[in-house]
Amino acid sequence: MRDNTVSKAAVISFLLIGMITGIIIGPFFDKVGADILWGIVISLAFVLTWSVIRVFVKRQRNILKTPDSPKAGSQVGFVVDTFQDLVGKLKEKELELEKLKASAEEKADRAEAYNENILQSVPSGVISIDNELRIRSINHSAENILGIKSSAAIGKQFNEVFKEPLSSVVKEKHPLARDEYQYITVDNRHIWLGITSSELLNGEGLKIGYTLVFSDLTDIKSLQVQVELKHRLSQLGEMSAGISHELRNSMSVISGYAKLLGKKVDDINKSTVESIVDEISHMDQIISELLAFAKPSVLNREKVDLNLLMNKTVSSIAGDKQDISISLKADRPVSVKADGLLLRQALSNLLYNAIESISGQGRIDLTLKALQDKAEITIGDTGCGISEDIRQKIFLPFFSTKQDGTGFGLALVQKIIVSHGGSIEVDGKEKQGTTFRIVLPLN
Repeated sequence: MRDNTVSKAAVISFLLIGMITGIIIGPFFDKVGADILWGIVISLAFVLTWSVIRVFVKRQRNILKTPDSPKAGSQVGFVVDTFQDLVGKLKEKELELEKLKASAEEKADRAEAYNENILQSVPSGVISIDNELRIRSINHSAENILGIKSSAAIGKQFNEVFKEPLSSVVKEKHPLARDEYQYITVDNRHIWLGITSSELLNGEGLKIGYTLVFSDLTDIKSLQVQVELKHRLSQLGEMSAGISHELRNSMSVISGYAKLLGKKVDDINKSTVESIVDEISHMDQIISELLAFAKPSVLNREKVDLNLLMNKTVSSIAGDKQDISISLKADRPVSVKADGLLLRQALSNLLYNAIESISGQGRIDLTLKALQDKAEITIGDTGCGISEDIRQKIFLPFFSTKQDGTGFGLALVQKIIVSHGGSIEVDGKEKQGTTFRIVLPLN
């Protein structure tokens, strides 16, 4: 190997000496000789350069391949090891970053799921909408209260899914502290809602929509009616007991004298005496109804088939009312724990009122539905209807629109329904018929 290196060095030295000699003596030749000489010099320079490059390349290859060059090999190995170590550390950092990313995503998912669980578990209904009034979320309580499915509502405009007054509440975009509204659900339930609305803000404090939070106040409203009625009955009972005692004593005396007078007067005045006796009897009837109304109801609860009860009531009242058609529709058999006698009395009273409100031909429609844990009875007629001012008073004792009415009929109906833990409402407009809606608990 060494001899080969020496021979190559000798060749290179010879070429260098030849080139230098040619350059020195070149000026002493003529033009042709000079050109030939320069050609030889350039050729030698090319051969020299090519030889040097080959020697350098071969030497570097030998350094890399030969184990006898520990210093060069160690340098190259150091570079390779350093590079590999750096790559390994980068991969470790990449794995750590992946783990941190996965952990952060898992925490975010857990936080989102936790917040979603809270939202779905609260007893109040919660609906969120964006700035364009599109529905973004509905929790389980809202579905149950309003009788809707979130899958059928999310993404739609609010007023496409919800009716008045909710659509107006949202459309106005005014925050509500606590307002109460009556609402008819998709499944035709009449409920009371306590609504609070507010703006929905993101983390930067920008408004991204609105939230609607509401509770079902139907049972509370029904309880308020029961409490008010019991309070009113308590006051009326205390008052009526004393009044009826004093009035009946005086009426008994007047009735006795009237009957005695009827035996002594001539036939011309007998009609006058009979009128006095009839009025006393009418007053006695009013006092009896007052006492019956003020007396606490004692319910004899049992399982009552409402379908059968309503059929019997209609059959007994319809009779020979040929001009009035009465229909009864029921989704399915519905039973309640109630006093069947009192319920029939209440339904009969409502049917009589409906018949009396119709002059000539007309129609009365009765429906029975089971809505969640409630039974709903509606009695609608095509009669003369009822004005707004009267609708607010019809359940008050002594209030009547009939000339010979005592004003206890509908008051007694309300008392019977409320004593069963239910509620009764009336709807209708003048000359457009009237509809009474009774709601009773199924249990």
